[in-house]
Amino acid sequence: MLPRPPILRAAKAAPRRPLTVAASSCRRGVPQRIPSRRHYSSPPPPPPALGVDLDSLDRWISADKHLTLDDTLRPEHLADLYITLPTRDGTLRAYTPPQEGAPLGYGHHLVFFHPRNPESALRSDGTDTDFCPPEPFTRRMWAGGRMEWKRPLCVGDRATALATIGAVSKKGFEKGTPMVFVSQKIEYRKRDGDEVCIEEERSHVYLAVAGNRRGAKEVKDLPVPDFTFEYLPSPTTLFRFSALTFNGHYIHLDKEYAQKSEGYPERLVHGPLTALMLLDVTALQFPGSAFKSFEYRAVNPLVVNRPVKICGAQADKDTVIVWAEETASKVVGMTGKITFAKA
Repeated sequence: MLPRPPILRAAKAAPRRPLTVAASSCRRGVPQRIPSRRHYSSPPPPPPALGVDLDSLDRWISADKHLTLDDTLRPEHLADLYITLPTRDGTLRAYTPPQEGAPLGYGHHLVFFHPRNPESALRSDGTDTDFCPPEPFTRRMWAGGRMEWKRPLCVGDRATALATIGAVSKKGFEKGTPMVFVSQKIEYRKRDGDEVCIEEERSHVYLAVAGNRRGAKEVKDLPVPDFTFEYLPSPTTLFRFSALTFNGHYIHLDKEYAQKSEGYPERLVHGPLTALMLLDVTALQFPGSAFKSFEYRAVNPLVVNRPVKICGAQADKDTVIVWAEETASKVVGMTGKITFAKA
């Protein structure tokens, strides 16, 4: 049994202001009550979702889709990531810049390999159209994913990401709340290399109905944390991470859009930022440990200017259960599991 590691805490930044009744009849003059009829047939199906062209959607699903992106894992870009993350910005420990040739941090590939599309090609909410289903499925949310590290990528490497569609599923159409789940499979290799270094799956959900109508989803049976790390995702944090990932989604940047168009109380924290924080905090807690895989699921949105607590508990010698929750409300935003590589 490993000893319980200490609790880590980052200095809290000051909150910033945001930019039958039965029918009756008469027979021979005597009122007679007619009993209600029971109907055992199935209820009529709901009407199809307004504005959804199923033929167009099915054609999109069956079409071949892939995207190849080249990038260099530049230390300068990683330095911008380090100064954005509260785990590496010098608050918790002395700032150490990324070094050429050092192994790339777990999850740090997320700030590379982004599409480079002109603004005129973006959707009305600022998102890229790559791997997006046709209208009206314009509301995108990061639902979860999985990463597996097979071979190291290093700072300074020139690398290639090949993204394909793993699966597409339609849900909620019979209820009038249609959703399309799109799962991407991404393989990262060193440039001109054949061996996969990182294998990743990403799941996005695309909605056709405006507004956020559901309440917070409860997550049960989480363990008592062995370690925690608190930080404040401020508007500056969200802006910087959007810039690092070349992500123009208004839901992270525009308070009015998040409230009036999406129905949220404020701008939302990026799903990949929360996933990256789960990885980075665990890497700090277990220095020198090699990660084999990480799987995670977004449960509830996390909101700007609300302190977030990153939590972890070691399930066994090879597995750590991790989650992110709002510090005040205890609403869980993301859950995950990190598996260590066997020595």
